[in-house]
Amino acid sequence: MKVSYQWLTQYIDLDGYSAEELSEKLTSGGIEIDGIESRNKGVTGVVVGYVKSKAKHPDADKLNVCTVDAGGEEDLQIVCGASNVDAGQHVPVAVVGAKLPGGLNIKRAKLRGVESQGMICSAKELGINDKLLPKEQQEGILVLPSTSVIGTPIVEALGLNDEVLEFDLTPNRSDCLSMLGAAYEIAALTGQDVKLPDTAVYKTQEQASDAISVNIRTSECIHYAARYITGVRIAPSPLWMQNRLIAAGIRPISNIVDITNYVLLEYGQPLHAFDADKISGGNIIVRLAEPGEKLVTLDGQERTLEPHMLVIADKDKAVALAGVMGGLDTEVTEGTTNILLESAKFDGGTVRRTSRQLGLRSEASLRFEKEVDPERVIPALDRAASLIAEYAEGLVTSGIVEDRTHQPAAVTAVHVTLEKINRYVGTDLSDLEVKTIFERLHFAYEVRQENEYEVYVPSRRGDITRDVDLIEEVARLYGYDNIPTTAIVGDTTPGSLTNPQKIRRELRSLLTNTGLHEVVSYSFTAPARTALFTSLAEGARPVRLAMPMSEERSVLRTSLLPQLLEIASYNRNRSIDNAAIFEIGSVYHTDEETLTRLPQEKHRLAGLWTGSRSAVQWNAKAEPVTFYDLKGVLESVLSLLGLSGKVRFAAASPEHWHPGRTAELWIQTARGEEKIGVIGQAHPDVQREFDLADTYLFEIELAPLYELADTAIVYKTLPRFPAISRDIAVVVDSDVETGKLTAQIIETAGELLENVDVFDIYTGERLGQNKKSVALSLIYRHAERTLTDEEVSQLHTRIVEQLEQSFHAELRK
Repeated sequence: MKVSYQWLTQYIDLDGYSAEELSEKLTSGGIEIDGIESRNKGVTGVVVGYVKSKAKHPDADKLNVCTVDAGGEEDLQIVCGASNVDAGQHVPVAVVGAKLPGGLNIKRAKLRGVESQGMICSAKELGINDKLLPKEQQEGILVLPSTSVIGTPIVEALGLNDEVLEFDLTPNRSDCLSMLGAAYEIAALTGQDVKLPDTAVYKTQEQASDAISVNIRTSECIHYAARYITGVRIAPSPLWMQNRLIAAGIRPISNIVDITNYVLLEYGQPLHAFDADKISGGNIIVRLAEPGEKLVTLDGQERTLEPHMLVIADKDKAVALAGVMGGLDTEVTEGTTNILLESAKFDGGTVRRTSRQLGLRSEASLRFEKEVDPERVIPALDRAASLIAEYAEGLVTSGIVEDRTHQPAAVTAVHVTLEKINRYVGTDLSDLEVKTIFERLHFAYEVRQENEYEVYVPSRRGDITRDVDLIEEVARLYGYDNIPTTAIVGDTTPGSLTNPQKIRRELRSLLTNTGLHEVVSYSFTAPARTALFTSLAEGARPVRLAMPMSEERSVLRTSLLPQLLEIASYNRNRSIDNAAIFEIGSVYHTDEETLTRLPQEKHRLAGLWTGSRSAVQWNAKAEPVTFYDLKGVLESVLSLLGLSGKVRFAAASPEHWHPGRTAELWIQTARGEEKIGVIGQAHPDVQREFDLADTYLFEIELAPLYELADTAIVYKTLPRFPAISRDIAVVVDSDVETGKLTAQIIETAGELLENVDVFDIYTGERLGQNKKSVALSLIYRHAERTLTDEEVSQLHTRIVEQLEQSFHAELRK
């Protein structure tokens, strides 16, 4: 079962859970995840475009010159060789600078002498499996619906900003063969609520029973329900629905077929749509096949049926193999206007036998074989009817025409005691904990006697019939890792520092050896101080002490920086103007006004440097400390932890920091890119408040560093071959970050580039308004041979061209 992460968010709040975290939680809860597949195979810079005109290429019969609106200031001229491109189409457009799967970078080019400013893409070029597209879209460029918004990133338009989890389900967990089933499982593991789809249906005054009838003539069909829908318009389904079907591995066909497949995936309840005008007399008869009876199925194959096979028939002939595949004669086609929509509960054993004998395995037969939820027959039917009314303009007649051979089964009630749960699992769970688990499972229950429960299992969980099944549910939701184990008997081992303790000890040694002094301040502060430097404490409320020593020490601190400023100010008032200090300590965050649970305690490292970087000497003047002095200290910390190059510095202007002289620190973790700190100059207003000269600060979270630190020392052999150095100076817009320039150079140059440094930045009137010149030194070296000037020149030229494309850089002469 392929489960789309973005689709799941329609039913359950997944904020705070990445696909990877969800996978870990599901696997630890008993639902194994085989893998996570990203739908985006490396597409960037591709947008929805509109082909305004198409003309033949002057020098090539098979090429067309298209004028395309891609949402930019000017239209683009693109040369396209696809036979199906035409004016008036919405198409995916890879603009200059875009990247496509396989490492393809889009550049300006000339095709037979005509300039092309991008590329109109096919599905395959976007990394989409074209076999999952409608047949008309499998050749040539991908044509998007006319409702597509020009300029929209294609990853949004095609739902490529999604990840798909592959559920590896055991036979007893057929309840997770649907999006709602997966949502219920995740809700149980995370304690969230499930939002059910809207199944409200607007119905006409006409009665469905006037047009169709249902008659079950065999016990192999438990329940058969049908709706009659008139006036449908066959067309492609909406793009969002096609995207979700493709993510699940199903090829879109038309709005009616896609809706039945969509509801099958959503509810786990197979549906089938018949062309109602091809059902003789409107009579649906569910029966066993006649000996030697023939049926041409939707795949065009004529099948010879046997008497044990369950069929759907009209008064003249069989029209479908129940639970396996529909018949070709009653297929929904472009000329269909009236529909008979089927939802049923067939015997799983009968469907399995038919499916295997004929070699027909389908998503529908898979679910019937594992026994679908009988309580979803009607909700799934109504859900599909409402979607057909909305997206196929169908008119749903009043009433559901149905027949049953079995009355709905009574709700399964399982009796279990707290004593038995704890005895079987080996835990000491309380009454409240067990009740909470039942509620997370969305199982109703009654307390019969003290610590005895009558649990009512919903029909979707047909695997739970005995108390041991229920005990297993309690165990897995409590967490297998939380179940106590027998203590290991053996010799004790000497104690040692934990990894965080080792890292803090190494940081203290590094910073003191660098020349900074360690300070230890109170964890308590004044309420006003918690309003300073809130960029790393967004939404946090100060924790007020019940019995504070004074108003200045009445709340727990949310940042280390206010105390460092107070210490620097205290020293300045005693004629000590130069201060280079740091603190490793805890801050405390909560989102509650009145505490009901413990606040979060977070380890932080903070530093402050103000005044001069060194004392005045007889032969040297005092040089004031700068942003880059403190940045160098922070970079030495990152180098010690093996994180050099893994932390991104991004310009920022958070409150209480100097705009233009501040950066945020970002690092990639298993949860995605996270902000871990801020470095910069204090805002002039803050400096005046504390009576300080230019003061530079940083504060970083230590928890991500504990997780990602790699202090292993890697040795390299000394280079045996000479290096070649080249300098380059480019003029770019003043808002282009030098870090992005160096990152682009590293990406373009590859392994031959040993080092790149910025050695000069110049601004002046000669460069023009809002321009700057960045001078960089590049060192090239090959590990196994001497590079030639020609190789280096070619690579250097490629770097310059890439900078021109990516940043509109101009080579400074």
